[in-house]
Amino acid sequence: MSETLTFAPLPSRALIALSGPDWRDFLQGLITQDVATLGVGEARFGALLTPQGRLLYDLFVVGREDGGGWLDVLAEHRAAIVQRLTMYRLRAKVEIAPDETQVSSLFHREAVFPPGGEGFVADPRLPALGWRGYGAEPPAGARVADEAVRDAFKLELGVPGPADWGSDKTYPIEANFDLLNGIDFQKGCFVGQETTSRMKRRGQIKSRMLPIAFDGPPPAPGAEVLAGDLRAGVVTSSGEGRAMALLRLDRAEGQSLTVDGRPVRLERPAWLLEALGVEAA
Repeated sequence: MSETLTFAPLPSRALIALSGPDWRDFLQGLITQDVATLGVGEARFGALLTPQGRLLYDLFVVGREDGGGWLDVLAEHRAAIVQRLTMYRLRAKVEIAPDETQVSSLFHREAVFPPGGEGFVADPRLPALGWRGYGAEPPAGARVADEAVRDAFKLELGVPGPADWGSDKTYPIEANFDLLNGIDFQKGCFVGQETTSRMKRRGQIKSRMLPIAFDGPPPAPGAEVLAGDLRAGVVTSSGEGRAMALLRLDRAEGQSLTVDGRPVRLERPAWLLEALGVEAA
């Protein structure tokens, strides 16, 4: 197993430390995920939305042993998130500060495995994604790789990331947050909750992020996906042999798709089919 056990530092991610008696209640009314029941050594995936329900910032909430929590966020957005949280704080007894603990990932291409040691917590989105590390060291025998290797693995699994949804452009359900344990629909109010709950309740989800496969060089982000002469979607990120695209389901399913005049194949990962209750062909 050690030959394909991979440890990858994630310099694109950074932490915000939250502490004080009100930090859970403070977050509970803001983000898409339940914080009240978060355990020590547990991570939960979620987002901070605009009041109109669009994805503003993705995040992981992590329970710390000292009783506080971390927000694992995109490094380039950390200062803006600290500023926004400070704006929302009002009289809540919560401390909000950057934390320089290193974020990493530990994954295995062929199996779901037990944690590699201290500092690792299970990735809450999908068992196949392995573990997220916070101040963790590479386990003995693990291969150390850069973040690009881990990003390619995530794309193989068909899991979208921040490059795909940007900021203030996409609804979280379009980015599959509802299928990747990123929204708790039972927790009550949060910023953008009304739009998010209405989309889920009505079941009128017209677009989702799905992987497409192709031969040859990867298409550029922003390239149109066509079904015949009709626009079926847009490429959001790409890698070797596979890209992520935001697709209109009514135009993409069962159709012959092209990007830049080349044929591409729509793929529906097993985890997504299982989450939607659809049997694989």
